[in-house]
This record gives sequence, C-alpha cells and structure tokens, in this order.
Amino acid sequence: MRVLIVEDEVRLAEALGQIISEQKYSADVVHDGAAGLDYALSGLYDVIVLDVMLPKLSGFEVVRGIRAAKITTPVILLTAKDEVSDKVTGLDCGADDYMTKPFAPEELLARIRALSRRQGDVVLSEMTFADLTLNLSAYTLSRGAKSVHLGNKEFEVLRILMANPKQIVSKEDLIIKVWGMESDAEDNNVEAYISFLRKKFYFLGSKVNINTIRKVGYRLEAEEGC
Repeated sequence: MRVLIVEDEVRLAEALGQIISEQKYSADVVHDGAAGLDYALSGLYDVIVLDVMLPKLSGFEVVRGIRAAKITTPVILLTAKDEVSDKVTGLDCGADDYMTKPFAPEELLARIRALSRRQGDVVLSEMTFADLTLNLSAYTLSRGAKSVHLGNKEFEVLRILMANPKQIVSKEDLIIKVWGMESDAEDNNVEAYISFLRKKFYFLGSKVNINTIRKVGYRLEAEEGC
C-alpha cells in the first residue's frame, strides 16, 4: 500500500511517515497543499492523509482539486478543530473520513486499512506489464519463475512507468515523484536508475524495454508477441 501524507507540521509529518513505514507501507510526505495536490494527481496512492490547515492550499481546496480531476483515492482529513461545520465541509468537499488531533496512531492505521478496502475495493498487490510482474509489497520484479529484488528508487521509478503504460513519463515527473520536489536530484540520477532497471530486465530475459524519448522522457514498451 502507498500512502501520501500532507502535513505542514514537519515533526508530526515525519512521525506519521515512520509509523506508516513500520507497517511495510510506502509513505510519501509533503508539507504544503500545492505539493500535496500535485502528488495526489499522480493517482499512485491508495490512501491520502491530509491536514486541513496548510500553506498555499487548504486541505479542503486540495480535496476539491483531487475530486475535480476524477481521482477517487480515499482521503482522511486531519484537523485541530472539532467543530461539526468543519467536518461537514470536509466531507462535502469529497473527503472520506475525518480525524481530530491529537489521535492514536493505531486508530489512524485502522482507518487507513478500512479505507483501502472501502466499497469492496481491493488494494493491488502487484502490477503487470507484458511479461513482467512487480510485487508491490515485496519489491520484487519477476518474469515467470525468475525474480529479482529492486531497490527503493528502482521500485518507485518502475511503479510510475507501469502506472502509465505506453505513455511518456518525463524526467521532471520522475524526479518530483521519486526524489521529491525539494530534492537536488538531476536528470543523470534518473538516467542511472533507468539503466539499473534495464539491466534487471535483461537479467530476467524480458521482452519489455524502457525506451528513451529524446528530450521528453521514458516509455515502457514490449516487443511484438509479448
């Protein structure tokens, strides 16, 4: 499971990220509403944990933006206020749940699990493209009976490419979504991890290629008959 945390209290955000990571979930953390909306619009997340009082865009505005883009990812709003009007506003904006600070970590985790399976939805345990299967919990890439473990950034790069099959993903998008908006990562960082992935495709004997679209980005493609 992949969770997005949007919280401007840095210490709280880091604590939440740690709690979620300890459950062997992937957690991305950002600290303002504009960044939160940008990340959420990627459609990569299973659940979004979103503070209401944020710089740049409020949590309410972020939820509206997510729903306007037809992104259905479940959203839990966090707030220091316990007023019914705020809860109503959040739910009317499109949020799925509402928690008042302070809260017990165990309750947050329980609500994340509950939302991930809401309305009978099943959280994907793997992604496939042609002859490759990416296990989202074990961080392994396999072709048939042969598999290889991926490092964290290799996994994140490939997950994004698989989430956008046959579409071009820019280097800029990969840097933002894998390294973060405040990162010093550059194009050569992306190129290095693309190279690592290509070597693992070769090791597995896959017919899948990561094609470079010059000055644009990358696209997953498979040979005919794959």
